[in-house]
Amino acid sequence: QVQLVDSGGDLVQAGGSLRLSCAASGSISNFENAGWYRQAPGQQRELVAQITGGGITYYKDSVKGRFTISRVAAKNTLYLQMNSLKPEDTAVYYCNDVVDYNSIWGQGAQGTVYS
Repeated sequence: QVQLVDSGGDLVQAGGSLRLSCAASGSISNFENAGWYRQAPGQQRELVAQITGGGITYYKDSVKGRFTISRVAAKNTLYLQMNSLKPEDTAVYYCNDVVDYNSIWGQGAQGTVYS
């Protein structure tokens, strides 16, 4: 069974960058239907970026041009590169993958942006 481990969260000044990683273990995951979500305090979890098996990507409007989702199949890893960060990007970020119709979540990585 696939397990996902999120990492890369940190405290960063506005305008800075973070790169989140989501490593799959226990079984191979090609991240063919995967995404990054985030949840800020007191708010619902929301989809930030998504990637399909064919490499088609989707981004939440507020992160377009700043965030990039990617995967490296050989490393069983999904990434989220976040640039030009804003305080409103502060949240716990979770990776998600659908494997054999099962939705699997990482444990989350805290990204905090201060002005």
